[in-house]
Amino acid sequence: MRTQRASRLISELRVVLDWDGTVTEVDGLHIFIKEFGDREIYAQTEGALGRGMSLHDVIRIEMGTLTLPLEDAVAWVREHVTVRRGFREFAEEYRPVILSSGFTELIEPVLEREGVSLEVHANRLDVRADGWHAIWRDDAQCAECGQACKRGGLPVGAPVVYVGDGVSDHCAALAADRVFARDRLVTYLERKGLPFEPFEDFVQLAASLRESHSAKNGSTIA
Repeated sequence: MRTQRASRLISELRVVLDWDGTVTEVDGLHIFIKEFGDREIYAQTEGALGRGMSLHDVIRIEMGTLTLPLEDAVAWVREHVTVRRGFREFAEEYRPVILSSGFTELIEPVLEREGVSLEVHANRLDVRADGWHAIWRDDAQCAECGQACKRGGLPVGAPVVYVGDGVSDHCAALAADRVFARDRLVTYLERKGLPFEPFEDFVQLAASLRESHSAKNGSTIA
């Protein structure tokens, strides 16, 4: 049971989660595009990411190869996209924000399946028979990285814990107070010599946050 002290400490920070490959066990958006889009175009654009093509360029081209109805897409993600261990309990305790370069229409059905309601900041879909179009959450260029990124979507007014795994998380991770990372985000932060903590699942993440709060305040959080 959460104590009053635990509730206060949790309210003093904001946890921000990437979605694909972070909340989910695998990058569901990539699998979805390979399943229903053009695999050759997918391979070409992924190979060009950061080598003349921005993340928005890559997403725009890849999503344009999708033509299935949205209801079929929703049914697929509900059946196939799985979340990491402990996500529901973590979401109930910490009320994290989802900050994703993916799409709200493909995220919220999975949250609903898990019985979780969270604040989601992601792109939107314009589903067309001749190819899906992305409606960007924010397409303004970041003053730090020069691209449309997630940094501007971070909460203000409280310490930010950021949890991510990939290219879309680079700039936001640099602006966070504490970072938990896996996969390509680990490689990026190691190359820059910046601190981070490993992320495996939400049981481990919750334990790490409780431990640090307990050490800081000299007491055990139940």
